[in-house]
Amino acid sequence: MTSRFSLSRRGFLATGTSAAALTLLHPYSARAQAGQVHLRLMETTDLHVHVFPYDYYGDREVDTMGLARTAAHVEAIRAEATNSLLLDNGDFLQGNPMGDYIAYERGMKEGDMHPVISAMNTLGFDASTLGNHEFNYGLDFLMKSLAGTDFPVVSANVVKEKGGDPTKDTTLVKPYVILDREVTDGAGETHPLRVGVIGFVPPQIMNWDRQHLEGSVQARDIVATAEAYVPQMREEGADIIIALSHSGIGAAEHEEGMENAAVPLARVSGIDGLMTGHSHLVFPSPDYEGFAGTDLGAGTIEGKPAVMGGYWGSHLGVIDLMLSREGGEWRVVSTESATRPIYERGEDRKITPLVESVDAVLESVEAEHEATLAYVRRAVGKTEAPLYSYFALVADDPSVQIVSNAQLWYVRQMMQGTAHEGLPILSAAAPFKAGGRGGPEYYTDVPKGDVAIKNVADLYLYPNTVRAVKITGAQVKDWLERSAGMFNQIEPGATDATLLNPDFPSYNFDVMDGVTYQIDLSQPSKFDRDGNVVNPEANRIVNLEFEGAPIDPGQEFIVATNNYRAGGGGSFPGASPETTVFEAPDTNRDVIVRYIVDQGTISPAADANWTFAPMPETTVLFDTGPAAAQYVGDVKGVEIEETAEVVEGFQRFRISL
Repeated sequence: MTSRFSLSRRGFLATGTSAAALTLLHPYSARAQAGQVHLRLMETTDLHVHVFPYDYYGDREVDTMGLARTAAHVEAIRAEATNSLLLDNGDFLQGNPMGDYIAYERGMKEGDMHPVISAMNTLGFDASTLGNHEFNYGLDFLMKSLAGTDFPVVSANVVKEKGGDPTKDTTLVKPYVILDREVTDGAGETHPLRVGVIGFVPPQIMNWDRQHLEGSVQARDIVATAEAYVPQMREEGADIIIALSHSGIGAAEHEEGMENAAVPLARVSGIDGLMTGHSHLVFPSPDYEGFAGTDLGAGTIEGKPAVMGGYWGSHLGVIDLMLSREGGEWRVVSTESATRPIYERGEDRKITPLVESVDAVLESVEAEHEATLAYVRRAVGKTEAPLYSYFALVADDPSVQIVSNAQLWYVRQMMQGTAHEGLPILSAAAPFKAGGRGGPEYYTDVPKGDVAIKNVADLYLYPNTVRAVKITGAQVKDWLERSAGMFNQIEPGATDATLLNPDFPSYNFDVMDGVTYQIDLSQPSKFDRDGNVVNPEANRIVNLEFEGAPIDPGQEFIVATNNYRAGGGGSFPGASPETTVFEAPDTNRDVIVRYIVDQGTISPAADANWTFAPMPETTVLFDTGPAAAQYVGDVKGVEIEETAEVVEGFQRFRISL
């Protein structure tokens, strides 16, 4: 069955303005002659259930996300081109509280519609592939959700039964689809065009979602699977082949089972275009400056047009193909690749929206949006202790403790069945809301009792993802030495010296659970603000112990952290891509929510695993939010008293060392 690409086919997207009608045709459409066809391929990727431009964790509207916003670009693209296809690159089913509400609260029965599928149907997608997060809620949930799609969903390397080669496999969903379309050339004549679409997902799903997948499916290598299927697609009559690769742009050389396989995949003969994702980045853009196999100017990977459209609907990826009909076959004669953002960020960090939401897409999930708001505002668990960050920079702290506990809980599960199983696991976490330029109200303060999902934003401000690094005991010590740059050097016997270094950001003050230690403030900092060694003989970290004994400098540890730190953020010794042994598909926020749901009631009272080393007859001062006074008696491991001073709204406290 064929269908015309035409604006009238998408008429439900009309927004009441004439902007689309005034849009000029893309140069490819304007130049196309008889036998020449301009085809626009649009990509969304890593939507993670973000339909509304709404931050459910923060419980507020935002301009940086939402398929309803991306839909405005889709409408414009369809107006600019004679022929177009809209494709999704996976990770649409999980990733924000709306996804969790459907999975954990409402559920998916036979015949139910998942809201993100409703939105995608409304927008008129032509095909999609599976991302790794599609498996987070289990196969039954996934298949019931996919049953509502008005478009094919393909994935070639997730198999229920393996055959002698990939083409003999029994796959979970169709490995590929050939879309029969009728396209219009530059002379207004119509022609049949068969577009092959094949999908891939990182094989690491077998580790990330082992509990859901083991014994039910297996995952093949992306490149080997493509090499088997692409010739078959050609034999079945595909005129062009587009790879929907939910896999990032990584190393140029192929390795069996690699997670980010876009570059070697692009070298597979017969693939005409590549849509990538998974990494939550943009291609072409400076994100990939210097990557082997990429050409940012041409928008190609290994000479093939490629695109990666950000995440959460932040960008629409666009590949333009000029096709020519020669000798009874279609040939790609010219390509362009670009992305269209839904917002821009000024030098002052101010966000300016570039498009408005499309009402039809919003309306398709309005009921689920309202239900999600009620869900995030309702308790998902309880805490037996208040979660506050007023003293996070001077003592072990409950708001950091809960993050650390959740990371440990998660990484322990992820290390099972790996080469690193059995290594001791530590957890590093830092406070985010700790006053400073944010002012005297800029602190976490969740009272004892019910914990709502939106409270998690108060605990963890950023959409970081969990990572784990493998380091030695010596690197653990240096990691903590770097963190101890938070404090000024204090002269023994000093009276009311200033404790905190104002140039040291609180998000670089990592506390590490799983070890015990003290910080000797009489010592200078080993590192400067930027992480350079300035006092190589300094030893602020003293009495560092693991399981009650001095830490072995040569012992190996797994440290749970986040992608910022493991990527080198803050220049912490041992935290680098080279030491990273696990890159989670989940955000730290999601992990905290899952941990709270799993535990039911959490007991995150700080355990005082770190303290300041005693300095007799020495006192220091620090400033924090005035609401801290109600908790001062609960702080363990340090003697704190309130002073009568208030400085620019901050309450001043004294510590006797």
